[in-house]
Amino acid sequence: MSIANVSSKGQITIPVHARRALGIKPNSRVILEVGEHSMVVRPAPDFFALKGFLGRSLPPEEARRRMAEGVARHVLEKE
Repeated sequence: MSIANVSSKGQITIPVHARRALGIKPNSRVILEVGEHSMVVRPAPDFFALKGFLGRSLPPEEARRRMAEGVARHVLEKE
């Protein structure tokens, strides 16, 4: 068990041994599960690690390229 302080901005630092044990690296996303009197922090799965979850998938590079194009189109339509 570890103890961490909460900053004035509501931030905590996850101790290094816990980050290493869970494979949490800088800029990793985590899931916070809040219970009645508790909170569980666990690594969030990489979106592209869900490959094939909903059927046939594109290679990650192609999926990222298509998403970027879609976002660019959406932004241009708003202007």
